[in-house]
Amino acid sequence: MTAEPTETVADHGVPAVHERRTPAPPPVTLIGMPKFPKNAKKELGNAQLRSNLRHATTTIRNKRARVVQELPHWEQLRLAGEAIKNRTLRHLDDYLIQLEESLTANGAIVHWANDADEANQIVIDITRSKGVDEVVKVKSMATQEIDLNEALEEAGIAAWETDLAELIVQLGHDRPSHILVPAIHRNRSEVREIFLEEMGRYGTPPPEGLTDDPAMLAGAARVHLRDKFMRAKVAVSGANFAIAETGTLVVVESEGNGRMCLTLPETLISIVGIEKTLPTFADLEVFMQLLPRSSTAERMNPYTSMWSGVREGDGPQEVHVVLVDNGRTKVLADEVGRQALRCIRCSACLNICPVYERVGGHAYGSVYPGPIGAILTPQLRGTASEVDKSLPYASSLCGACFEVCPVRINIPEVLVHLRNKVVEENPGPSLQNIGMKAGGWLMGKGSRFGMAGKGAEAFGTVWPGSKIGPLPIPGWAAGWTGARDMKKPATETFRDWWKKREKTAGRGDQEGQA
Repeated sequence: MTAEPTETVADHGVPAVHERRTPAPPPVTLIGMPKFPKNAKKELGNAQLRSNLRHATTTIRNKRARVVQELPHWEQLRLAGEAIKNRTLRHLDDYLIQLEESLTANGAIVHWANDADEANQIVIDITRSKGVDEVVKVKSMATQEIDLNEALEEAGIAAWETDLAELIVQLGHDRPSHILVPAIHRNRSEVREIFLEEMGRYGTPPPEGLTDDPAMLAGAARVHLRDKFMRAKVAVSGANFAIAETGTLVVVESEGNGRMCLTLPETLISIVGIEKTLPTFADLEVFMQLLPRSSTAERMNPYTSMWSGVREGDGPQEVHVVLVDNGRTKVLADEVGRQALRCIRCSACLNICPVYERVGGHAYGSVYPGPIGAILTPQLRGTASEVDKSLPYASSLCGACFEVCPVRINIPEVLVHLRNKVVEENPGPSLQNIGMKAGGWLMGKGSRFGMAGKGAEAFGTVWPGSKIGPLPIPGWAAGWTGARDMKKPATETFRDWWKKREKTAGRGDQEGQA
């Protein structure tokens, strides 16, 4: 990823630009990151990050609340979106066959990829067959999930991000921290510094006198990307929706860079997760109301691009669609966890989450951060790594994520479900497992539970004050009690209280039994 500069001359007359390969992200791989609590503690120490996140998420969720309130039938739309997605997932095998047939009839070439390696190799082979060593990209969570950029770079193919926020992340040798706004952890002053330091190394440099004015920063990005758009022969995109009935792929975006990628290059490769399927074109109406309001807090997104294969003289003349599983079939088999596949990547759950707002997306060690990442990533990747084991616990279970989810994914329910699976799949001697087994033994028999109550009663009688001491409990519990007031145990157990009450009132006294 640090190859020497090479000279690229577009055959349509664009001046030569001396460029290196694409900027390398940090050397750490997501799968090798520490578990969430350790990452979160580190991120909490970043005051600038917390300030950036608080400002951005507050602004987005307040705007979202206003545009959602404009629709008196919003809850009916959510129910409709949930129903359509559930129906699709129940019959996904049939709809995928229909989608392939429709795409093929439209002139597209359909590929099936079982995992990330297969999907990446398909893109590499197609790009090499065109005799080019670069592609332009539309923002896509699916391509991030499979680490496509890294795979292309290893194959000697540069992948240029064209979304403004993705460009900021790429030039900053950084990783995205938000589904919708990948550079949400950066403020405009930081963006200016990134552009000044890095932009000229990979193409057209920023103009002299660049300030942190948003319009000027966007203008610098526009000029920087223009050469890449004009000379690109191959583009890579994802898709927000894939309509089985018509073989139509849909991308919604806000900047117009996606439209450039989808129309200018000769070859288009679209990486699509199999769960993005919708049965009919009419179903799209529901999601075109749900998605813009939930994501960018807009009544309608500025750009909606739809394409159905190849049309002579109009757009790419070779269209490839790579349908990717990469663990989705496994998720589909879980009756509780499969609702995560309803996700339309709006990021409303991130913007409302009090945990995400304080620690940001990098703490999750996942391409999908926030509440949806906490339930989707452990299902796609499994719980073998420390970070994946910890993700179901990266939540306070406040339920705000479910309230704003446009397709009614019950994220708290899935989190609890996955916590149970983590314990079952990792039966080793951890403190948590030991504690749960001890609790199960204690509560498994009435006499043992009664004895525990008597012990707590004795403890509460001899311990003075309204709390367990004025200082935190020492040792491993100090972190918990240092931030919370812990009430002392009652001086009388419920069982003893009930016996006295029955004895005083008499068994036949209905008032005493009430």
